[in-house]
Amino acid sequence: MGYLNSGSDENVQQTDPAAVLRNGREILLQAFNWESHKHDWWRNLEKKVPDIAKSGFTSAWLPPPTHSFAPQGYTPQNLYSLNSAYGSEYVLKALLSKMKQYKVRAMADIVINHRVGTTQGHGGTYNRFDGIPLAWDERAVTSCTGGRGNRSTGDNFPGFPNVDHTQHFVRKDITDWLRWLRYDVGFQDFRFDFVRGYSPKYVREYIEGAKPIFSVGEYWDSCNYNGCNLDYNQDSHRQRIINWIDGTGQLPTAFDFTTKGILQGAVKGELWRLRDSQGKPPGVMGWWPSRAVTFIDNHDTGSTQAHWPFPASHIMEGYAYILTHPGIPSVFYDHFYDWGNSIHDQIVKLMEIRRFQGIHSRSSIEILTAQPNLYAAMIGEKICMKIGDGSWCPAGREWTLAASGTRYAVWQK
Repeated sequence: MGYLNSGSDENVQQTDPAAVLRNGREILLQAFNWESHKHDWWRNLEKKVPDIAKSGFTSAWLPPPTHSFAPQGYTPQNLYSLNSAYGSEYVLKALLSKMKQYKVRAMADIVINHRVGTTQGHGGTYNRFDGIPLAWDERAVTSCTGGRGNRSTGDNFPGFPNVDHTQHFVRKDITDWLRWLRYDVGFQDFRFDFVRGYSPKYVREYIEGAKPIFSVGEYWDSCNYNGCNLDYNQDSHRQRIINWIDGTGQLPTAFDFTTKGILQGAVKGELWRLRDSQGKPPGVMGWWPSRAVTFIDNHDTGSTQAHWPFPASHIMEGYAYILTHPGIPSVFYDHFYDWGNSIHDQIVKLMEIRRFQGIHSRSSIEILTAQPNLYAAMIGEKICMKIGDGSWCPAGREWTLAASGTRYAVWQK
């Protein structure tokens, strides 16, 4: 199957953002890591666009594109400056143009929970934004982080002025900025950073205002543990992510941190964890797969930060799981481009099988076994897969082996 969308599909997407979610055939690439700002990043990515497209990715999540206090982009200051540690505005626009040519949507990383002030204001803290576009005063900063605004509608992000989204002028300015990114700069998708920091109703307002084709929120909190041991039942964890999606009017998707937490525990000889008490996948994917963006690692959990890394010797089992299962899979740059050609090609093969067999975010799944050293499932009645040390293969001569590697195998009809 070709990787270029037909023009009619594209036109539908432009006028009906929900079309992409209904279709459910997205595969995302996180196209950076924590160190990317050191490597002339926009130019590096531009060279890789043909491979990204050919591999079958529909969207590539780029790091925050605007001027930032720290080089990684997560402490923004001048939101309208596209000159960042990743490269100049000129080089960024060349990258976005190349992505558009190859029909890979560019996803902007939207950091609007906090903003670094330029001037000391009320109370002697840097809570004013004088001398740059969006020259907000202290009312734009929550009272709990040194401003004159209202209390935060979410969790504080410590150490920085947190934006008060209850202020109408703030929301209008953010919506205008998002529309600029969407319609003038050329980003088509959004990833919302640290969405625990403000009420989900504001995400709804921003999505309705700027109309990205696809969007995903980072609602990351800790899984449930008993001491150091991961609880089997993570229902309350996935429910919190689902509550956030509900609060946004169900417009975006959310990263499936529940699946990540369970999967990276499961591959260490506890594959029984991959079937919940109802016989379903145990993450957000098991309850609301069309809104679950599944992933193995990202710039926070993996890379050089390694806050919560997936066990390195098991990542192909992880990809065999998320790339064959319902949900919307996301592949991490490091695994795809930095871990060698074999890993890259194995991931591409799994993506190819997913596309060829028409597996999508809502595909049916039957979990056939979930034992300590063996997990097997049938997806969409078109694919069977297994991970773990245990031996297993599907019954029936109609199944042929389509891909295999260390501790994983996939069959197709």
